[in-house]
Amino acid sequence: MIGFGKNRGRCRLLRAIASLIGLAALAVCALAQDTGKAGTQVSKVVGTIQAITGNSLTITSDAGSTVHVAIGDSTRMVRTAPGAKDLKGATPITLSDCQTGDRVLVRGTAAADGQSLSALSVIVIKGTDIAAKQQEEREDWQKRGVGGLVTGLDAAVGTVTISTSTLAGVKPTVIHVSKQTVIRRYSPDSVKFDDATLSSLDQIRVGDQLRARGAKSDENGELAAEEIVFGTFRNIAGLVLSTDPSSQSISVQDLSTKKPVVLKIDTASELRSLPPMVAQRIAVRLKGAPGGASGAASPGQSAAPAAGAVPASTANRGSGRGGGAGDFQQMLNHMPAVTLADLQKGMAVMIVATEGSAQKPPTAVTLLTGVEPILTASPDASKAAMLLSPWNLGGGDAGEGNP
Repeated sequence: MIGFGKNRGRCRLLRAIASLIGLAALAVCALAQDTGKAGTQVSKVVGTIQAITGNSLTITSDAGSTVHVAIGDSTRMVRTAPGAKDLKGATPITLSDCQTGDRVLVRGTAAADGQSLSALSVIVIKGTDIAAKQQEEREDWQKRGVGGLVTGLDAAVGTVTISTSTLAGVKPTVIHVSKQTVIRRYSPDSVKFDDATLSSLDQIRVGDQLRARGAKSDENGELAAEEIVFGTFRNIAGLVLSTDPSSQSISVQDLSTKKPVVLKIDTASELRSLPPMVAQRIAVRLKGAPGGASGAASPGQSAAPAAGAVPASTANRGSGRGGGAGDFQQMLNHMPAVTLADLQKGMAVMIVATEGSAQKPPTAVTLLTGVEPILTASPDASKAAMLLSPWNLGGGDAGEGNP
């Protein structure tokens, strides 16, 4: 840090807050100098504008609390872009320029009740700018990303080998990791990219699902990763036992373990139904593959999907190109959606789910119905469920930078 004397400790504290809205600690420390010289105790809040009334903002903080912010004549308000490293490009704005859904970092003096704040400064990132940035991120993950199941790892050399899917079949991709590569791991009880935490190469395991983006060479089957996100997911094939709308959960009889599994369904869960034609085509591929599963991995590893099972005309719909894991997600996105109410007792399902934890049950990432032909064709239900594995990291709604 450039020497800020007594403000240095404050800068460290603000670094984590600033990162949530894309500002570098340097910019926040500069504001701290401007507003904290008088020795006033300054509070900070980062969150999203929920309401604007008169000269005040109602903010839902990232900690989950509601804070009322009073904007005065001396309040400094600026607008910056998502991911900005400093405030050089920031532009002055007024309260009338703010809208619900905008992200803000507010600094000010707190009232005794702890629920209101008199703002000294407000840094705003427009919700429309965030949406545009998210779309850009999604497109970049689709364009320069690759996803699949980890089949090999060499931490000494800095490479990860994954099994990726194309319409021509299954092929390996070698991902090169450098010191500059940002590596994140999905939370065991969340499918949201925002909940992924910083990790390292030595935490990746064979069988994990992994998605990377960077400079790739399709000819050599290699990618120089700028960013990696990975996680361990459960593959479940089974029969619906019951559903509980009040808790948004489903109970499934796992065909491999013969035991019931309770899974949470949330807003990020993708529930789809495979049309009979698509399910039959996948089943035909499974019947013709050694061991009953196309691309099956060795014991202890997850199998890659039977990529050639889906006709190119279906897989390419909406993607504008052929081959690649993204095409399967595009195909899945065009399958009919179902709801928890549509899941009836005895219905066959294939599910990709989070690991879950002692505090939370596994959460369904992807759930498919209409899979009876697939489960009939495969002698190993767990291998059949693995067909879905790379799809949950292959695209879809990326959320805030989510691949």
